[in-house]
Parts: sequence; structure tokens; C-alpha cells
Amino acid sequence: MNRNLVIASGNLGKLREIESVLSPLGYTLTPQSHYSIPEAEEPHPTFIENSIAKARHAARLSGIAALADDSGLCVDALGGAPGVHSARYAGDPRSDSANNAKLISALRGVPQRKAYYYCVVVYLRHADDPQPLIAEGRWHGQIIDDARGTNGFGYDPHFFIPQLGRTAAELEPAEKNAQSHRGLALAKLATQLA
Repeated sequence: MNRNLVIASGNLGKLREIESVLSPLGYTLTPQSHYSIPEAEEPHPTFIENSIAKARHAARLSGIAALADDSGLCVDALGGAPGVHSARYAGDPRSDSANNAKLISALRGVPQRKAYYYCVVVYLRHADDPQPLIAEGRWHGQIIDDARGTNGFGYDPHFFIPQLGRTAAELEPAEKNAQSHRGLALAKLATQLA
């Protein structure tokens, strides 16, 4: 089996998390930027459709197996928003601080702050693979107004895990990977790949 994978992402945080799980299995991971592959369009309303589209795009342009994920934050009180629009919740250009500011503003005066991170990971052996491997993960928590922690990225400083008493940004990378939405999805994918 070919152990070379193109990762359909330019997000360094995601790349580090994916590499920490799949490199020990003998996979060589290369970001799509190495092949000068532009980001794929993500026009779909679901995480799974966007993830498959990104994986097919990267596999087609690189000629090798591809892995893509689509993930985001879903807040119950906002009807699941920002959802698939998490990375660009506050518009372009992408900005974690602008996205977080919009989220906290949208929740002003809202007492119910339950939320979860969701991730779907897709592995394609080639661009036309009719049977992609698909794995998903959810990580439940709640949104807090005041940012805490300097690790992680995205909404992590505002994503509080009650059973840990810390935000995702207060966790060390290995601790986060062991329980995060992406970590759970990647662990399931690793089992399938094995």
C-alpha cells in the first residue's frame, strides 16, 4: 500500500494534528501547497460533502492518495452555526480573532452555551475512489466569553470543556489530540487504515 498522502489543507494546526496520528503508522504526509494545489471550493452545506470535494480535488491534482477533513464549531443556541462556515464566520480574509468576536457577540445575553466541535475525515486512494474511508468525531463543551489559553487555534480559547475545567487552548497538543473532534476522527480513520 502506498503510504504517501497529500493533505488537502494549508492549515498548519490541522497538519500538525493529522501528522501526530498518521506518521507513527508509516504515512508520509505532504501538504497540498507542496504540489501548488489551490484550495478547493467548499460550496456544500455539509461537512462530509465538503471533505469529499477537497480530497478528490487534492488527489486529482497530485496523482496520489489524499486525506481531507472538514470541521467546525456547532453552537446549539445558534442553530448549529457557525458550522461549515466556521473558518470564514466573520467573512474574508479569514481571522480567528474576528470569528471569535462575532461568536461572542452573537451569544451576548444567551445563557445556554452548549456547543461541539465536529470533524469528518475522508481518505481517498485516488481521485475516483468509489469507496472513500470516512470517519467522524464530536467534542462537546460550551462557549465562554473570555478567551483562555494560548495553544490551539480557531475557537479553542473560547471552547470550555467542563469535565476538564479548561478551554481547548489551555490543553497541551498531545492532550488535545487524545480527545478532540479531529483526534477522535483520526483515531477511527487510523483503525480503518490498519
